[in-house]
Amino acid sequence: MKKYDAIIIGFGKGGKTLAAEFAKRQKTVAIVERSDRMYGGTCINIGCIPTKTLVHLAKETPVKATWEEKKDYYRQAIGRKEEVTSFLRNKNYHNLADNPNVTVYTGVGSFAGPDVVEVRTETEVIELQSSQIFINTGAETIVPPIDGIKENSRVYTSTSIMELEELPERLVIVGGGYIGLEFASMYASFGSKVTVLEGYPELIGREDRDIAASVQTVLEKKGIAFHLNAKVQSVDGATVIYEDAVTHEIHHLEGDAILLATGRRPSTSGLNLEIAGVKVNERGAIMVDEWLRTTNPAIRAIGDVKGGLQFTYISLDDYRIIREDLFGAGERRTDDREPVSYSVFMDPPLARVGLSEMEARKKGLNIRVNTLPVAAIPRARTLGETDGLFKVVVDADTNKILGCSLFGPETNEIINIVSIVMKTGQEYTFLRDYIFTHPSMSEALNDLMSF
Repeated sequence: MKKYDAIIIGFGKGGKTLAAEFAKRQKTVAIVERSDRMYGGTCINIGCIPTKTLVHLAKETPVKATWEEKKDYYRQAIGRKEEVTSFLRNKNYHNLADNPNVTVYTGVGSFAGPDVVEVRTETEVIELQSSQIFINTGAETIVPPIDGIKENSRVYTSTSIMELEELPERLVIVGGGYIGLEFASMYASFGSKVTVLEGYPELIGREDRDIAASVQTVLEKKGIAFHLNAKVQSVDGATVIYEDAVTHEIHHLEGDAILLATGRRPSTSGLNLEIAGVKVNERGAIMVDEWLRTTNPAIRAIGDVKGGLQFTYISLDDYRIIREDLFGAGERRTDDREPVSYSVFMDPPLARVGLSEMEARKKGLNIRVNTLPVAAIPRARTLGETDGLFKVVVDADTNKILGCSLFGPETNEIINIVSIVMKTGQEYTFLRDYIFTHPSMSEALNDLMSF
C-alpha cells in the first residue's frame, strides 16, 4: 500500500489546482483519473473549452457557402477543436506529472476503506492510503429511459456529438435547457436544420418570460424550430416519436442525428462511497458542509460531484475554500461567494447574476425593474448585432441591485462588472454614473441603470 499526504480522485479544475497547492508545500499527492482523455477535467476536454471553440468557429461559417462547403468547414472546425483540447490536456497532464511530489494514476478509483482508495489500471490494482482524500469526479450526462436510444449510432450526448466529423443536415435536440440551446445555436450557425423538443410548456423556465421570449425569437431567426410540451416516446433510427402533451397528438420527426440534452448528474457510481462513510442526497450529490467536508470529515468533495452550480469557476472556488481552511485562517465558506453569475454561450450569449424579476416578486420584495433593447446600444449597431434585451432588478428600498439578465453580444464579459458591483455592495447608481469607454457594450449599463 502506497501512502500519500493527499489523494485526489478526478483531474478536474479544483482537484488539479489543489494538487499543485499540496505539491508546492512539499506534500506528496496522488491524483487518480479514469481516462487519459480527461486530464484537466470536463471543462478542457468535453465542456466549456471545446464547446466555446466550436461556438466561435460556427460564427465564422461562410454565409453563402454550399452545403458541401459547410460540411467541409465543419470538419475543419472539429479538427481545430481537437487541436485545442489536445494541447490543453497534454499541458495539464505534464503540469502535475512532471512534479516530483505528484503521482498521476490513470485508472478507476474507488474506496476500499475510510482512508484507502483502490485504483484499477489496465495492468494492475493499486491501493493508496491518506488521511486526506478529495473527490473531484464531476458530473455525467443523464440518459433518459427512452426506447430506441440504447446503442443507437444516430443518438449523441453533448460529449459524443463533438466527435462527429460529419455535419448533420437535420439535428433533433431533445431538451430545451441551456445545454440544448447552446448546441442548437451552434449547429444552426454551422448550417444544420435544428429542431428542439422541450417537454415543458415554456422555454428556460428559470428566466423571466421577456428574456426567454427574446431568446426564442433570436434563435428562431437562425432557423431553429421549437416544439414545446413535446414528450418523447421513442426513437427509431434517427426518427423521434413524441406526443404533444396538450393535444395528445403523436408526431414523427425525422433527423440525421439526435442530441440528448437532458441534464447532468453527479458522477458517483462505482466510487463505493458507503464503505468510506460518505453520504449522498436524494439527487445523488455528495453531501458537504460549508467547508466542503463530507459526512466523513477526512474526505471532501470538490466541483460538480457535490451538486449545485456546475461551473468550472465554482470548482476553482471550492479549491480556494479548502486552501484557506487547510493552510489559512479558514475564513472562506460556500455560503459567502454569492452572487455567482453564469453565461450561456449562444449567439448572442445570455448572462445572468442574482434574482430574476419573477423570483424577486415571489419573495415579496419592493423592486424596480428596467429593460433596455440591445438595438438601442450604439456599440451593438457598430457590431451589426442588435438582437437581444438587457434587464435589471433593483431593491427600491436600498437601491441595491438584486439581479441582472443580459442577452446580447459580449454579455458574458459585461455580467462580471455587475457581479462585482453587487458583491461590493454598491448601489445601482454607481453603474448609472460610471464612466465607461465609448463605444462599448459595457456603457449600456449607464442607460440600463437610469430609472
